[in-house]
Amino acid sequence: MDATVTTDTEGSVWGGGNRPLGASYGKMMMWFFIVSDALTFSGFLVSYGFSRFKFIETWPIADEVFTHVPFFHGNYPMIYVAFMTFILIMSSVTMVLAVDAGHRMMQKKVILYMFLTIIGGAIFVGSQAWEWATFIKGDYGALETKGGRILQFVNAETGERAGLADFAKTLPEERVKHTESVGVWFQGEGYQTSFSLKEVVEGFKSTPNILIRTETINEEGEKTVLNRQESLEKLAQATQVVEGANLIHNEYGSRLFADFFFFITGFHGFHVFSGVVINIIIFFNIILGTYERRGHYEMVEKVGLYWHFVDLVWVFVFTFFYLV
Repeated sequence: MDATVTTDTEGSVWGGGNRPLGASYGKMMMWFFIVSDALTFSGFLVSYGFSRFKFIETWPIADEVFTHVPFFHGNYPMIYVAFMTFILIMSSVTMVLAVDAGHRMMQKKVILYMFLTIIGGAIFVGSQAWEWATFIKGDYGALETKGGRILQFVNAETGERAGLADFAKTLPEERVKHTESVGVWFQGEGYQTSFSLKEVVEGFKSTPNILIRTETINEEGEKTVLNRQESLEKLAQATQVVEGANLIHNEYGSRLFADFFFFITGFHGFHVFSGVVINIIIFFNIILGTYERRGHYEMVEKVGLYWHFVDLVWVFVFTFFYLV
């Protein structure tokens, strides 16, 4: 007796063909992109983790690096980064509301929620640009030894960081610049720090309440502060002044920290910027009634998948880079 096999490709979840899981071609391609991009970000974060573990004893402490808030002076560890994270997460919420409104064919609500999503993304990108500028400019300044180690300064009386401007001397024979006003023409002078190494050394020697803090993290989880005699000995190893951070020098500590900061946050920032641009295009299409005429808002749903992915990646970047 032959067995009878019945197949129900119409009602099954995985029907095969060109619409697996009932998803459209565009939506499936978005998922493929998200998976591949997730693997890329995973590789970056794993590389960051290995590098940090290898140089854990000299890795900069995030709470001492990201302490700035626009228009406010003072020490506010992680406050502004937390604000950026909150804004990006809320933009994901408004994107969910836009997709839901699209499913119900409510054009005006889709316009409103897409507009709020664009505003949230723009605030995040602008905040990240400001954070980059602050990170590059620096705040206190430091010295770098021949071996690439960073020497920071603290006030022995208060225990707080001391900037180069707090104790460095201005020597009249130093910092000579060629300017048009004195009749000397030149092509370019290149980057110059606010103080020369000699000015910092002379100011340090004449200010007994200033001590040197090294990159090494002690058992209390804080950077090691040397006594006055040790500071003077360590000062003799300095070769140049460092202000701010770039791909070569980093006043906050290990240069790898700056490399990963620029690369990972920059790569994510490019994703957010791209998402904002795409959202703006979709936004105007919604206003023009393009998706109303099509009878669906699937394009909003597809760009929503990308936006949620970008938000999720930032949660991991925020956790591993700023919190852990």
